[in-house]
Amino acid sequence: PAGLGEPVFDRLDATLAHALMSVGAVKGVEVGDGFAAARRRGSANNDPLFPAGGQGCGAHPEARFGSNHAGGILGGISSGQDIVLRAAVKPIASIAREQATVDTDGNAAAVTVGGRHDLSAIPRIVPVLSAMTALALADALLLQRRMTGDGEPRP
Repeated sequence: PAGLGEPVFDRLDATLAHALMSVGAVKGVEVGDGFAAARRRGSANNDPLFPAGGQGCGAHPEARFGSNHAGGILGGISSGQDIVLRAAVKPIASIAREQATVDTDGNAAAVTVGGRHDLSAIPRIVPVLSAMTALALADALLLQRRMTGDGEPRP
């Protein structure tokens, strides 16, 4: 729903990024158009509002957004649009090739990893990230309900 999050300390995009970055192997999070948005002019990145003629948005069902470059979060608060997140996941480092390291005395050494025990991370990362997103959104919804007192989120 529209209205989740806060404009400064509890920004919804920061909360979601925190949740996704807490998953092992995640090295980056992008909200909406993210880095592509940083290469555009403001006029090309704007998410304009238009009157009626669609599903509506948040507290204003008579209005609709023309785009979703911001990924459903404007000023740290959900807009009612789909939330769009992308996570960058580092490649698995335990390769079956000799790698340089140091021993307990600080001397040069080499290590070879036998087997690929962390391959299970690859097929599991998407459901784990989806679950973390759901938990962060549920927490934001509960915080909003506590603040409004009536159980309904407000923009």
